[in-house]
Amino acid sequence: MMAEGAFILQEHCRLHPKSSLSSYKMSSIPHLHLLVLSRKERLFKVAIKLVAKHDLQHLKEFLISRQSDVPQETIQALAVVLRAEPSLNYTVVGRSFFHPSLGIQGELGDGIDYWRGYYQSLRLTQMGLSLNIDVSARAFYEPLLVTDFLAKHFRFNLSRHLSDQDHLKIKKALRGIKVELTHTECAKSYIVTGVSTQPVSQLMFTLDDKKTKTSVLQYFCEKYNIVLQYASLPALQAGSDSNPVYLPMEVCKIAAGQRYTKRLNERQVTNLLRATCQRPIERERSITGMVKHNDFSRVKLLREEFGIDVQEGLTTVDARVLPSPMLNYHETGRESREHPRMGQWNMINKKMVNGGRVSYWTCVNFSTRVNRDFPFQFCDELVHMCNSKGIDFNLDPLIPIHSAQPSQIDSALMDIHKQCAAKLKEIEPGKQLQLLIIILPDVTGSYGKIKRICETELGIVSQCCQPKQASKLSKQYLENLALKINVKAGGRNNVLTDAIQKRIPLVSDRPTIIFGADVTHPQPGEDYSPSIAAVVASMDWPEVTKYRGLVSAQAHREEIIQDLYKSVQDPQRGLVHGGMIREQLIAFRSATGHRPHRIIFYRDGVGEGQFSQVLLYEMDAIRKACLSLEANYLPPVTFVVVRKRHHTRLFPTDNQTDRSGNIQPGTVVDSKICHPTEFDFYLNSHAVTQGTSRPTHYHMLYDENNFTADLLQVLTNNLCYTYARCTRSVSIVPPAYYARLAAFRARYYIEGETSDCGSTGGVNRTEFRPLPLIKDNVKEVMFYC
Repeated sequence: MMAEGAFILQEHCRLHPKSSLSSYKMSSIPHLHLLVLSRKERLFKVAIKLVAKHDLQHLKEFLISRQSDVPQETIQALAVVLRAEPSLNYTVVGRSFFHPSLGIQGELGDGIDYWRGYYQSLRLTQMGLSLNIDVSARAFYEPLLVTDFLAKHFRFNLSRHLSDQDHLKIKKALRGIKVELTHTECAKSYIVTGVSTQPVSQLMFTLDDKKTKTSVLQYFCEKYNIVLQYASLPALQAGSDSNPVYLPMEVCKIAAGQRYTKRLNERQVTNLLRATCQRPIERERSITGMVKHNDFSRVKLLREEFGIDVQEGLTTVDARVLPSPMLNYHETGRESREHPRMGQWNMINKKMVNGGRVSYWTCVNFSTRVNRDFPFQFCDELVHMCNSKGIDFNLDPLIPIHSAQPSQIDSALMDIHKQCAAKLKEIEPGKQLQLLIIILPDVTGSYGKIKRICETELGIVSQCCQPKQASKLSKQYLENLALKINVKAGGRNNVLTDAIQKRIPLVSDRPTIIFGADVTHPQPGEDYSPSIAAVVASMDWPEVTKYRGLVSAQAHREEIIQDLYKSVQDPQRGLVHGGMIREQLIAFRSATGHRPHRIIFYRDGVGEGQFSQVLLYEMDAIRKACLSLEANYLPPVTFVVVRKRHHTRLFPTDNQTDRSGNIQPGTVVDSKICHPTEFDFYLNSHAVTQGTSRPTHYHMLYDENNFTADLLQVLTNNLCYTYARCTRSVSIVPPAYYARLAAFRARYYIEGETSDCGSTGGVNRTEFRPLPLIKDNVKEVMFYC
């Protein structure tokens, strides 16, 4: 099979040995004096110094394997040259460029637009220098009057008095935005630093004569003959707190071309996906059209100074399609095998390979739109489905199913916990409620609160259901719920099997633990919220489908996982060892009766610039955790980084596609567009129903298990068929997927605890509040599914 590496544009580098960036003689540039005239004359002294020499000859030697070290500085310099022209003409967002001329704009709603653009980066690959181009879309502020923006964004009635909470919303929404004045002939712009506490009709300030005090309302009337219509609105504040500049909102317009960095709501996300979702053939045309529009041949500096031409055509690479694995289920009392096709299969007439047991359960309904009898009917259908799929599910709830008001979530959950504990004390002391089925309120926003109370305060494993979906009583929805409930009850939905040997290569032969790890960071603007690390680990060797999850908070935007291993000197007990790796290793031995002889560590979310830093720290933590359990216990480790956020797309050149026109599930590419010296590969393990599929990039940073390329690729692809929540293969390896789910779940535990405190200047971001502890009975099952 041949596949096109879309967005990968090969550069034919005609490198001139004598050409060097150092020919500009940076060291000969003297200190410069820059005179800046403003209200008062100020003198700045600017020193330009030579930092490093960038030698294109070194790059040429590396490309023909005569140099082993990557000339990163030279590549960065070339990337700067490639970015120079678009940086002048377009709005720059990271490595992407946006402008109305680059595609159709559209509204996302609430005063937010989307702009089209493209991503660009220069990369070293096996075929030499490559230019990675991808179409992109981002959210931008509509260039509206601030009053119009507030009316659209918050749906405020601007003529009424605003509450303190409204003031806080406005401050958070507008802080950092650039606004332009509409009432003056000369263009003036300001950066909003806050909003006034008083409305413009009461907001007083002193005129330039240092004597006269006037209100903003009166000043604009006398100075500009403008009668402000919204006298009850606060003013925008620019400048500093000691020297503020107050600007009425109705004379300020949001400057065009400002990216919206806050979280989009569900409707905006849906609108953005609908507007930008493209089938593979359409996306390929968009890429080639974007390249022709930019016309890199116009960049004379590339050719004249560096001898580089950019070829416009897409790069063709070799690819192969890995076969889908066999999956084990149960069918009417006997073992059943299922062979997925195009990344999908069904469970008709099949049961879970290991059904869990739910002896004690109940249900609470927080929806007010469903009828009174619906919760009973829904639970009856769900229990029947679970039993038909092999779960030993008690037909009768522990306490009667009942409904509660959405405003009484806290008290209702506490009451259920007390009633269940009292009932179990009578019939089977020492047991706990195993499952609480929850029909969520009709209005979204309470899911996180429910999970926090259940998992960290009460020790309840819960299954939440959306009332809109639950009311349909569809078999597909009930089956999906059964998949989740089974793993929360300690069961397993399916396991991998080899058609001949019934073993997983390099896993089944020796006790092997597979880790997944991820760190999620807070949204932009949440300056006081910690990052959340999560580590999951397989607990059911020789199969690998059941994963135990742990979470930990760490410093704001810290990528390296700090709590993999830790030790504390205790005055009584001496050196006390701890950390997530150690705890998972102990749990593995307890569950399987073996200590791991082999470790496979899938690490999600690491950028290329942090590879070496993350590898050194986290490998050291894994080593220390192992040695803390037993002297000389050093099982071999394979450390693989999983990256989904990249801009490489693969398009088929023949008819080997799935129904959506994308490359088939199992397509793998490990040549040409991959790293020139290290082992990495792109794997498209999933099928998509719309849009263009994005392969996952796996980069092996360290390997002591002597994996061949085939073995690691086949293992990774096969694991993607064991994801517990659906009967489809998924796009990233499940342990990494589960770690991401666990980290996002833990963020619910701290939501609402951080507050908006203005500027972050002087704040120590290494200080954070630890996560509340997950109850032990919850931690032992896949609660995050």
